[in-house]
Amino acid sequence: MSVVHLSAPTIDPEEVAYFERLAHRWWDSEGPFWPLHRLNAFRVDYIRRHLAAAFGRDPRAERPFEGLKVLDIGCGGGILSESIARLGASVTGVEITEKNVRVAQIHAQWSGLEIDYRLGTAEDLVRAGEQFDAVLNMEVIEHVEHLPEFLADCGRLVRPGGVMFIASINRTIAALIVAIFGAEYVLRWLPKGTHHYRKLVPPGEVEAFLGDDFQVKDRTGVRVNPFNRRFGVTRWMGVNYMLLMQRR
Repeated sequence: MSVVHLSAPTIDPEEVAYFERLAHRWWDSEGPFWPLHRLNAFRVDYIRRHLAAAFGRDPRAERPFEGLKVLDIGCGGGILSESIARLGASVTGVEITEKNVRVAQIHAQWSGLEIDYRLGTAEDLVRAGEQFDAVLNMEVIEHVEHLPEFLADCGRLVRPGGVMFIASINRTIAALIVAIFGAEYVLRWLPKGTHHYRKLVPPGEVEAFLGDDFQVKDRTGVRVNPFNRRFGVTRWMGVNYMLLMQRR
């Protein structure tokens, strides 16, 4: 693991401290991160279909991502990284919270998976001149400061012709009611303080910040059934959404 000095301006120290307190709970599927475990199966299916299509792979194959380099930004405890590694990709996971990196490394060893977990930032990888076939930017942008700079760094990490998946929460009154008030204070599906309304990002802003270097290949809303806790796609992007962007 490469340990670097975390001084990037896009890092919010309060966010780091918040997730450090929860690091040991990442792989408890009934703990505070249970929504991520439920969401993971849904988003892996989405990534599998669209990444396979982007690179001419068979999504039904056992390891359709063999030979692809994939970066998981803000990998946390490694829930998504492990799923993508099992599909054959060479996965790098970058994370700014040291406890999360340790959790991810230990769980990958238990699972018999080789994943390159690093303590650092997207900016660190840009300075190192690294690029990837696919960058996974899932539930991250609503937690960073200076979003334009962060997305610019993420864009530089995608090789020409490569893709970036982005998942986040829209900045709407509906999202405030459903994703923050409803999920954190009423249903208590997420710990209070997980999201802050001022940091929520409309998909149009994401597309604008990435600029002409990227083309939107797919966009979809994400819905959750509060009764069976299952996720699905919807045409409405007013709360949760996912974007697939391809670098020209």
